[in-house]
Amino acid sequence: MSVKVEKLENNMAKLTIEVPAEDLEKAIEKAYQKNKGKIQIPGFRKGKAPRKMIEQMYGKGVFFEDAANDLINESYPKAAEESGEDIVSNPQIEIVTIEAGQAFVYTAEVALKPEVKLGKYKGVEVEKMDLDVTDEEVDQEIENERNKNARNIEITDRAVKKDDMVTLDFEGFVDGVAFKGGKGTDYPLTIGSGSFIPGFEDQLVGAEIGKEVEVNVTFPKDYHEKSLAGKDATFKCTVKAIKEKQLPELNDEFASDVSAFETLAEYKEDVKKTLVAKKEASQKAQREDTVVKAIIEDSEMDLPDAMVETQQRNIVNEMAQRLQYQGLSMDQYLKYTGSTVQQMIEQVKPQAIERIKSRLVLEAVAAAEKIEVTEADVEAEFQKMADQYKMEVEKVKELLGDAEKKQLKEDLAVQKAAEFVVENVKEVAKKAAKKTTKKAAAADEETAEKKPAKRTTKKAAAEDGEVKEKKTTTRKTTKKATKTEE
Repeated sequence: MSVKVEKLENNMAKLTIEVPAEDLEKAIEKAYQKNKGKIQIPGFRKGKAPRKMIEQMYGKGVFFEDAANDLINESYPKAAEESGEDIVSNPQIEIVTIEAGQAFVYTAEVALKPEVKLGKYKGVEVEKMDLDVTDEEVDQEIENERNKNARNIEITDRAVKKDDMVTLDFEGFVDGVAFKGGKGTDYPLTIGSGSFIPGFEDQLVGAEIGKEVEVNVTFPKDYHEKSLAGKDATFKCTVKAIKEKQLPELNDEFASDVSAFETLAEYKEDVKKTLVAKKEASQKAQREDTVVKAIIEDSEMDLPDAMVETQQRNIVNEMAQRLQYQGLSMDQYLKYTGSTVQQMIEQVKPQAIERIKSRLVLEAVAAAEKIEVTEADVEAEFQKMADQYKMEVEKVKELLGDAEKKQLKEDLAVQKAAEFVVENVKEVAKKAAKKTTKKAAAADEETAEKKPAKRTTKKAAAEDGEVKEKKTTTRKTTKKATKTEE
């Protein structure tokens, strides 16, 4: 096999790949063996017709498509590696020559990783992190835990109150006629949850078990069932059971039940520490995102369309996998949302561009700072994967091929670069919230009136011009990726 590389415009390249004639012959024979059982030739039993007879009847190229597909799938990855180019897209394949007894020749048009002109990446200004956790936040977290550990007590000696959980029979009528979908039996409803249309649940407050009550409501004008939208309705309702949520008492016993601490005070302190850690992790992620976006804004790169399109399809494929884990196919999702795969691909284009640029600038930072990934770093990552999947480390290594291990090292370098730029930020005080009250607006207006008039003398204009000449700006010149074809 031989590979020739032709560089094209906009970070594209064309690989011309030539596969020896003997390999093509083997691929054609393989295609014949695969398909002969499906072909019926007069005078021969099904699957027993010689290859030459089939080729005479159906044409010499009858097995070319399968043969070409096999050869491309086998040869392209080797050719891409042999080319020595950093390919960042799926190939656009075009067959040049396919003829028995001759070399098989095809081209693969691919995108190459673009060069990044890295802007400022040290000392990027970010706001100081606010890691303060208030007593109210701690109390709310503990209240959430109390709700998780609440008991539902059956009530028989009083009427319905807000927040009660009731078992309900109901039937709805419009103009005295029952409507489809308006009837329910043994329906579980929490009063005040907003599960039903506005006003319905409020009118059940005070209802007694076993006694029918009428609830009068008006369906919203934008109600999903058009035949009911905007109409008045009466529901005949009967509460069959009432349950009340009973929260555990907030004391040392509760603390020892839900935590490893014996006292409520210790438990509260631990909750506060946990909230601080969560806030720190969240703000660290936000800070990294902010810094990387600032670096992108100050850097230059020209993204090939094919690179962007490949990333778009990768994102959609990732989405399909997540849906599959949730028991939903992509076809079902598209049916529910009323969209198409191509529409989804277009929707994720901004995300694809941002993902590519983030990766490219961090790779550039790693190169600029000569960030290295040690064997210890790789081993630690193998151990994390083994712990995550509950496997032996050696088994994880066996499952990963050379390409996956190379990708792992590159990912770790990018991760280190991200940590580096975050560690080298310049913290600035948090900006004060913009004044929006009438009083503040009036104060701003008064301040504006007191400002001195703009200088209009020639000397002042000259001084202003001198200042402008000294100012420098960095323009963003990244080329916007164009719309890709379906």
